Amino acid sequence: MSGEQHVLANGLTIAVDPLPHAESVAFGLYASVGSRSEPAVLSGLAHLVEHMVFKGAGGRDTRELAEVIEVVGGSLNAWTARDQTVFHARALARDLPLVAELIADLVRAPHFDEEHLGREKLVILSELGESVDSPDDLVHDHLFEAAFRGQAIGRPVLGSEKTVRSITRKDCFDWLQQQFVPSRLVLAASGRVEPEQVLKLAEQLFGDLESREAPAVEQARFTGGVQSDRRTFEQAHWCLAFEGMPATDPCNPALALFVQALGGGTSSRLFQELREERGMAYSIYAWNQAFADTGLVGIGCAAERARAGESVNLAREVLAATADGLSEAELSRARAQMEAGLLMALETAQGRADAIARSIEVFGRILSLAELLEQIRAVTLDDARAAGRTLLDRPAAMASVGAKLALAA
Repeated sequence: MSGEQHVLANGLTIAVDPLPHAESVAFGLYASVGSRSEPAVLSGLAHLVEHMVFKGAGGRDTRELAEVIEVVGGSLNAWTARDQTVFHARALARDLPLVAELIADLVRAPHFDEEHLGREKLVILSELGESVDSPDDLVHDHLFEAAFRGQAIGRPVLGSEKTVRSITRKDCFDWLQQQFVPSRLVLAASGRVEPEQVLKLAEQLFGDLESREAPAVEQARFTGGVQSDRRTFEQAHWCLAFEGMPATDPCNPALALFVQALGGGTSSRLFQELREERGMAYSIYAWNQAFADTGLVGIGCAAERARAGESVNLAREVLAATADGLSEAELSRARAQMEAGLLMALETAQGRADAIARSIEVFGRILSLAELLEQIRAVTLDDARAAGRTLLDRPAAMASVGAKLALAA
């Protein structure tokens, strides 16, 4: 990964990673703000705003926004997470000025029409209903609630029916005005693009954005605990999690490799033991999610209801055994998987734009590909085992859908 980084006078960051042989460009506005910045009474606001800006912005209505990007063969989309909101576009290189203008309109000149707001709330309430009926999605929301009890980071990104219904047009305008400050924004581009062109567009479209202090984000506190949903489904879904490490923690690469070996693929210990050897689980996996101030290491499983408790106990045994006896071969395999995943992601313009933006959000600069690979390659077997052992001494969180499970092994 390479790229140039520049900062406008108002604090907005520009990141450009050209791919000279590409014909297209990926361009996005990456905001370091998401659902964890919402007050409890407005839970779901960030996600609703992300939807609403597409209902009309600048001089275009909903249909015109859709048609103007598709008439040139491009695409325009967005996503909201707990700590990030992204508006991104893909198009041929010649249409970069258009996609930059569209994204600027979305965040700087949305209409937030009252009629559209009412309709879009119904769409999101339908999405909420779908998530409640999807146990493999719901269990992860329950897990965050158990892990970060009573905190914004623990609430679902979609919010609740009550909070979504209560959001007003003024709330939407206030959210963008107060939260989307230049110091939180990264404009990232990759593909057939020149840095000078992106800088010129950024200055034209965002240079007059007022520089203001970003609102403080509540420090996350891992509380641990249990959250159960005993509705009947064909299978029991459960997640067990431990407090991980912040994204900038020097030990995080070691933890990421440990988790990859534990449950990152079909050759992992969890998959081989619970699914292949015991036939106990339909799916079993582990992940490491790092935020600016905390992290979450989780094990997720879908198992027969009658064997759900047994599968939890066995997963904890496998975790302990891996922390104690991870082998060089397992570490090497995990390293190869992480390196390949990184390199393949950077083969696309979108992957590069995402990567340079996230690097700036986390580290304040664009980490080179050599640095990223060195972080992975420098981890020793002792480092990975030690990272795994830290999990065993930390409080845990448990969430389940379709079974009532306890934390005790």
